[in-house]
Amino acid sequence: MSANLKPLVLHAHSTGPNPYKIAIALEALAVPYEVKLWQFGDGDNGLKGPRFLKISENGRVPALEDPNTGVVSWESGACLNYLLRVYDKENKLSPGNSEQDRVDLDKWTFFLVSSIGPMMGQVNWFRHYHATKNDDALARYEEQAYRTFGVLEGQLQSHDGSYILPGKNMSAADVHTYPWVYQHGYAQLSLDKYPGISKWLQAVGGLKEVEAAYEKVPKGEEQ
Repeated sequence: MSANLKPLVLHAHSTGPNPYKIAIALEALAVPYEVKLWQFGDGDNGLKGPRFLKISENGRVPALEDPNTGVVSWESGACLNYLLRVYDKENKLSPGNSEQDRVDLDKWTFFLVSSIGPMMGQVNWFRHYHATKNDDALARYEEQAYRTFGVLEGQLQSHDGSYILPGKNMSAADVHTYPWVYQHGYAQLSLDKYPGISKWLQAVGGLKEVEAAYEKVPKGEEQ
């Protein structure tokens, strides 16, 4: 990576999983970056406040600013795809160059953003935040979250299970998925029936890039 590269700006808050995806990718690609932390709400330092809405019209994190190209992105998938296109010329986070390799990465990426993430998000909502107790909704989303765990478990059990896609290195599929499944404890979702997921969480969580991301994001500059 060029020594003249200006640090990218990762906009985040310290609690949700999605900003950590981008921090992990930046660490893995050795791209310099700084973190700016925002709060919930519509105040001056809030995600729904006027300053942040100029960066991300959706008022959600992550958002990513690249002073080297002038590109501004939001939504974790868009941010990560940008990093892969611009800064992963050596395919460090890609499992291979064949069409099947690319499709496999797309499959597990979209499975996270369409299934694992939304189901776990709804479990968290109805367990921790919904104003009135709704056991039926919670049970529904718990069932679906466990269903997605079963799909991931099957994939991990189909090979050595260190990473979602077979290979010697973490791929973007792991980058997308790890921060969500890592929060299974907060969601009060047991992994007793999913030994492959437990093994995978330990393997990915022990990577220096992942450890660095989880250390750096909470220490970002408060806005």
